[in-house]
Amino acid sequence: MRESDSRLAVALDATPLLGFRTGVGVFCQWALDSLRRRDELAVSAFAISWRRRRGISDHVPPGVRVIDTPMPARPLHRAWSMGGVPPIEWFTGRQAVVHGTNFVVPPTRRAARVMTVHDLTSVRFPELCDDYTRRFPRLVRRALDEGAWVHTPSEFVAAEVVDLLGAPPERVRAVHHGVPPLEVPGALAAGTPAAESDAPEPGASDSGAAKAGARRGAGVPGPYVLAIGTIEPRKDLPTLVRAFDLVAAEEPELRLVVAGADGWGVPAYEEAVGASAHAGRILRLGYVDSRLRSDLLRHASLYAYPSLYEGFGLPPLEAMLAGVPVLTTDAGALPEVVGDAAAMVPVGDVGAMAAAMRRLLTDDSARAALVAAGRARAASYRWEDSAAGLSALYADAAAERGSR
Repeated sequence: MRESDSRLAVALDATPLLGFRTGVGVFCQWALDSLRRRDELAVSAFAISWRRRRGISDHVPPGVRVIDTPMPARPLHRAWSMGGVPPIEWFTGRQAVVHGTNFVVPPTRRAARVMTVHDLTSVRFPELCDDYTRRFPRLVRRALDEGAWVHTPSEFVAAEVVDLLGAPPERVRAVHHGVPPLEVPGALAAGTPAAESDAPEPGASDSGAAKAGARRGAGVPGPYVLAIGTIEPRKDLPTLVRAFDLVAAEEPELRLVVAGADGWGVPAYEEAVGASAHAGRILRLGYVDSRLRSDLLRHASLYAYPSLYEGFGLPPLEAMLAGVPVLTTDAGALPEVVGDAAAMVPVGDVGAMAAAMRRLLTDDSARAALVAAGRARAASYRWEDSAAGLSALYADAAAERGSR
């Protein structure tokens, strides 16, 4: 349906905006912000939750209609796992398109269905997933069989959805995410106001200045390598800890800062830290909000992303935007996303990671080249482009649905 015979009515599942803001939540936030600016769309947001449903109002930008009809999550998910009842329109009203932003799209009566598949970790590495995540392939295949369309954040994942899940290629669309802007400098974790005059320019090419980079960031008393993400096996933080251990022996002031909520990879991470000869210089911050995240990124000497597998890789682009050199593995979509704007090493290679880390902390020209390339790379990922791609996907999905 087109609202007032002109705008395409699209409802997005904004449940990921509730609670700790993961990468999926960041996608929801900025997708909504960019889609609501499209004149051809009438955008609504809903949350599949009974008690917390009104919480999305605090995160949804102006111009997005909030649907706060009570949706009991457990009964609905149980019913949807067994069949197509009740259709989501019972709660959202008539829509042309319903977009499931986190792998699962509710059943509909008439609306076209679009689901974002962020990665296929649950297919390629089920041993790295929890029980909830391991259900995704079955739910995605079922939706595909029922005619749903797929949005992926990379060409890499789009090809995997076709090859591994048997999706019709014409119903799979790769649309890159944009890069969220950094928060303005603000209060640091220790409660001291940020003193911008005391900090070097982000990514400064002088190695001494670069190493001093975030002496003030989050109160870390010295240069640090930064990693941000939920502590889960796919992020392979134990390999980063071991690589840091090799470099820390030569860099007595260097620290490793790990920020992210607890996940099912905490025991392995803690075991690696316990075995480190420099465990006292490894700082774990837990979950950080967007402002502290920005402070940490701005002042880091190096951003490390040691993942075993990625469907996109937003944090490296955020670090590039902050003017910080980036070290990643060659996992999944990362070569597609970061291109030549990051130092890249083989997955799980502790020695290669340590060597790259050492070079980027001490080689002024290597740092300067990556900082310049990174800023240009990050600038090419714009949310307005993402919104244009998603809008075109919605139009195609709605047109096909209407022609049936």
